Amino acid sequence: MKKELLQKLRESLKAVIPVVAIVLILSMTIVDASAEFIIMFLIGAALLVSGMILFTLGADVSMMKMGQSVGSHITKSRKIPFIALICFILGVIATVAEPDLRVLADTVPMVDSTVLIASVAVGVGLFLVISFFRVYLQIKLNYIITVMYLLIFALALSPLIPNSFVAAAFDSGGVTTGPITVPFIMALGVGLASVRGDKTSQEDSFGLVALCSIGPVLTVLLLGAFSDTSAVTATSDPVPVYSSVREILSAYAKAFPDYFKEVASALLPIVAFFIIFQIFSLKLPKMEVIKISVGLVYTYVGLVLFLTGVNVGFMPMGTFIGQELGSGSYYWLLVPVCALIGYFIVAAEPAVHVLKQQVEDVTDGRISGKSMGFALGIGVAVSVGLAMVRVITGISIWYILIPAYLFSIIMTFFVPPIFTAIAFDSGGVASGPMTATFLLPLAIGACEARGGSILTDAFGLVAFVAAAPLVTIQLMGLISKIKSAGRAKTPVVADIPLSDEIVEFDVYEEGILNE
Repeated sequence: MKKELLQKLRESLKAVIPVVAIVLILSMTIVDASAEFIIMFLIGAALLVSGMILFTLGADVSMMKMGQSVGSHITKSRKIPFIALICFILGVIATVAEPDLRVLADTVPMVDSTVLIASVAVGVGLFLVISFFRVYLQIKLNYIITVMYLLIFALALSPLIPNSFVAAAFDSGGVTTGPITVPFIMALGVGLASVRGDKTSQEDSFGLVALCSIGPVLTVLLLGAFSDTSAVTATSDPVPVYSSVREILSAYAKAFPDYFKEVASALLPIVAFFIIFQIFSLKLPKMEVIKISVGLVYTYVGLVLFLTGVNVGFMPMGTFIGQELGSGSYYWLLVPVCALIGYFIVAAEPAVHVLKQQVEDVTDGRISGKSMGFALGIGVAVSVGLAMVRVITGISIWYILIPAYLFSIIMTFFVPPIFTAIAFDSGGVASGPMTATFLLPLAIGACEARGGSILTDAFGLVAFVAAAPLVTIQLMGLISKIKSAGRAKTPVVADIPLSDEIVEFDVYEEGILNE
């Protein structure tokens, strides 16, 4: 336990310290931030690190185990309608619990937050059912992705959908898969696929997050067709002003009870569902239930600390930096500064740690978490930089999204299926709480300072972050495929000790030497 705790501490510090350093350098040079505001941010950073440690520890032994157990159990029943119903219920309750979605719903002004959350939850539930049938029927992921994204773009470009609704719809797909949803859904996928036990079952365990990110985009776009947004305007929340450390501590003290309640209400449906399933179907051993319960406590406390630190300390600082950079003569610094922040901020996403670990486990280390994290960081940095270019220039979201998705969809027909599934899953997990509560407020603050439209110019940043890994990870897959093909053509000659015989081996894509 001590070893795991130290490992999580190193991971959290490595992820958060670069972002803190960038913010402090900006605060002491270009951005005129008060000492109290910096203290508020540093307290938030400390809570963020603590929350990440507890959450990732808890997710390993609670959310992952619950998802795998339920997924494996319902698949063994072989009752297709029952499995589909359970998948839908799980998708809805996990999404309603997602804190990222609540943050975005409170920010989007076009529709009531409860209505938005409900429509997104239904979208996730429906596409979790589709994900199950894909795994069960062994349908190729790239076929479904191609059809669904063609449908999304056809709908989004139609006159039925207000232009101001498009960016928020794509952002909804990005924030849906966050720190609660990802561990649960990915583990559910492993449970569903493990029962098959064939050679492609491991590959099919990925892709659930990818499809569950599609559902919200479709449902929110459909919601936009019935919403009147002609008179809607949006402004950022005012940045708080503190005159003493006592006021800062008071702000955190007031926020804690709210997040204790919010996280409790978010986790309660999942816990209640698991208890009912445990009593009537699962019947896991007592020690397993105790471990899951302890893990849930860690998850609960970790999410409270994480969300409090992010919302009280990080979100106001993001808005403030955006306003300061956007209104000054150095507004062009928005692009490189935010790209640099984007590179490091993806490493701070709790769900990214869960995905990297599971990728290493399922691929037996063929895809390392380190290389995957680097590729994600580069992709997100470029996407955030492009988002800031859009804030400065006001260019349409379509000039970036359509080429990115078109390239990504074409790539699915040329790279190994495992890379496609991981790439589209990564798109969902890269855009988590840090993106929604730090980078998006920064973009909104900068957009206001530049005199742009928040609805069309600032929203869409989360969608850009979600699209970046689709390109970068699949490029990794293409490079891996080319290298493997090159190695396969070269015979490896091995000398056998104590013998004059020479044996030829062929090197296959998996790196296995077969005589």
